[in-house]
Amino acid sequence: MNIKQNVLLGLALLSLNAAAEREVMNFNEAWRFQKADVEASSPELDDSQWRTLNLPHDWGIEGPFDPELPNRTGKLPWAGIGWYRKHFQCSGNDLLKKVFIDFDGAMSDSTVWLNGKLVGGWPYGYSSFRLELTPYLKKGDNVLAVKLDNKEESSRWYPGGGIYRNVRLVKTDAVHVDHWGISVTKPNVSETSATVVVTTDVVGADDHTQVFHEIVGAGISGSGTDCSLTVSSPKLWSLEAPNLYTLKTVIKQDGNVVDTVETVFGIRSIEYTKDGFFLNGQQVRMKGVCQHHDLGPLGTTVNKRALERQIEILQEMGCNAIRTSHNPPAPELLELCDRMGMLVQVEAFDCWKASKTPNDYGRFFPEWHEKDLRAMIHRDRNHPCVVMWSTGNEVKEMRNKEGILVSQMLADIVHKLDPTRPVTTGCNHAVAGFNGFEKTVDVFGFNYKAKDNAAVYRRFMKEHPDQPFYGSETASCISSRGEYFFPVLDDKAMGQGGHFQVSSYDLFAPPWAYKPDVEFEALDRYPAIFGEFVWTGFDYIGEPTPYNKDNTNLLNFTDPDERKHMEEQLAKLGGNIPPRSSYFGIVDLCGFKKDRFYIYQARWRPELPMAHILPHWNWPERVGEVTPVHVYTSGDEVELFLNGKSLGRKKKGEYEYRLRWDDVVYESGELKAVAYKNGKPWAEDVVKTTGTAAKLELTADRAQISADGTDLSFVTLQVSDGEGLLVPRTHNRFKLSIDGPGEIIAVGNGDPTNLESFQSLDRNVFNGLALVVVRSKKSEPGTIRLTAQCDGLQDATIQIQAK
Repeated sequence: MNIKQNVLLGLALLSLNAAAEREVMNFNEAWRFQKADVEASSPELDDSQWRTLNLPHDWGIEGPFDPELPNRTGKLPWAGIGWYRKHFQCSGNDLLKKVFIDFDGAMSDSTVWLNGKLVGGWPYGYSSFRLELTPYLKKGDNVLAVKLDNKEESSRWYPGGGIYRNVRLVKTDAVHVDHWGISVTKPNVSETSATVVVTTDVVGADDHTQVFHEIVGAGISGSGTDCSLTVSSPKLWSLEAPNLYTLKTVIKQDGNVVDTVETVFGIRSIEYTKDGFFLNGQQVRMKGVCQHHDLGPLGTTVNKRALERQIEILQEMGCNAIRTSHNPPAPELLELCDRMGMLVQVEAFDCWKASKTPNDYGRFFPEWHEKDLRAMIHRDRNHPCVVMWSTGNEVKEMRNKEGILVSQMLADIVHKLDPTRPVTTGCNHAVAGFNGFEKTVDVFGFNYKAKDNAAVYRRFMKEHPDQPFYGSETASCISSRGEYFFPVLDDKAMGQGGHFQVSSYDLFAPPWAYKPDVEFEALDRYPAIFGEFVWTGFDYIGEPTPYNKDNTNLLNFTDPDERKHMEEQLAKLGGNIPPRSSYFGIVDLCGFKKDRFYIYQARWRPELPMAHILPHWNWPERVGEVTPVHVYTSGDEVELFLNGKSLGRKKKGEYEYRLRWDDVVYESGELKAVAYKNGKPWAEDVVKTTGTAAKLELTADRAQISADGTDLSFVTLQVSDGEGLLVPRTHNRFKLSIDGPGEIIAVGNGDPTNLESFQSLDRNVFNGLALVVVRSKKSEPGTIRLTAQCDGLQDATIQIQAK
């Protein structure tokens, strides 16, 4: 670098903190909304009587549930046409700038007008996109109109409806960093040094444009649209220490700062080999879950705290990876995974040209697949948590030659946009691993192929010894929290009860699936498989298998008496099957742990002393009857006691992941498990026959929240006996009230058959529990008081501070 360049760079760095021209405004407040098939693009339209609301907003979750609607998509009114309109002011100075609107996601098939002029739109409801408003702005009042058209049969699960993610207004100089225009790659990473390569796309640049970069707080800087920075002794991003850096990019035009952009990134290396996945040179087993995008009783409305809570629960279980099935996620999810240390597979599509439902993404694939891939990868490429791109899930084309060509075409697009991460696809047909399709992806994902003694896995390793692969979708075990049915049989189809619930003995699954233990054994037998993504981490709205009316496996009961009973119930209901949400989750729709949580915790956190007994021990009608007991533990041996009497000590055998006492005769009292590891006491668990229900109890996940109008406290309501023990099998009806600067925005209980509104303040607990979601009011600090009342039980009140 010559003296003149040194001087220029020095002067530039002195002004890095100067006020920049870019302005990014939260654009969520004071929209007007109407769900109706009308023409509302004209600025002259009188919308004064429309509903006023803040974004993000999911119109479907507001209900009401309709028994006549398909339960495959949650029996909620998400389909249809909706309009959003926003009035906003522009100054004369704004007209001298470039003005854009950024949508993180709008469901779906959006069309946008400004002042009656068509601006553009984006069909895929999961894509983030930007539209330029500059040509259509005027000084003074402006009217933005957004039309969304959710067609029926456009989804296999509940997709939500509306502008359900965040919106921003962005104002820049004519010379500015392009949308998602900064790429940060790390071609060389070690503990002693890392090379950080920054590529910058600048709109409107000429010979008078200068680009400067600084890694904030590190004293490292450089210049140019393509810039290489060296970081000595970098703080690497890892699961245990998710260290992050901030890159500040400054654009100057004729010596004046015209744009400043900050990019958060992490320094880490990833590698996939025949031996597995390596992060910073260390082998890591992916202990992952698949996640749909809804947030339970909140619907698809994005909320950062709700996402954070989900990740906290998953990490408590030992989960270290998320597959965003089957679509690009909200950007907030990736920001949280960066900060909290989670690996992410970002998935693009559920289908390609061959549709799975009549109006799904297959309509748009030919014209939009490359635009959607570009949007996904450009938006998410700087996140250190992202370690794989998936181009699809269980696509129909995987079995034919056309599909092989399409898969290769998509992989080529991804590699061109981001050569630093591998391409994968989730494949449910074994043939895709051997017909050439497997050669179009870098790492291969099998859905549900651990069964039959993992024969497909073994064949793949034999024929493709150098190709990394994993379980892209596993288990699909089904259960209802707190429900247990007898007799307990190992027939995976025998766990369904008589009231559209599924037993929580964790042995039951649809025909294509299996209990968790099956995948565990395959992974232990074949350690080259670098991990699994369980279907699913949380229950989600829609797809209530095995009671999915639109599923060919509906009511797949092998027992004729049970099937006859279910058919009689269906006849009484006029054929309308009540369940509206899934049974697949390890955690229920409200975030309450099912028993399955603990078999995964035992496996994924072997260093954590833990033991978990199932079922509960309130069975007055079963005195003297065999009531099997299972224990999950991170130990290797357990002794079980009933009322102080030993029922035997059992040790896990090879490929054994639960300990079972199948001959326990029920008597009320105390059931205790004492776990051992390497012969030494390790952990204990106790379940007791409780007293009768005596009181309600409220517990908040956080007793202090921010008074910003978006922060949430998740409050658990529990039916307890006099000693404070959860009373199982209770379904008491309760009422809620709230005082102070907060509001109840959602209520749920985790019952997949319940069709009461998620906004109802009067509902039942499900097996002793319910959830109340409280939101602060913007700029209104103070004490929020939530009260729950139930006839015959002691009331409960809790205080939450909004600050």
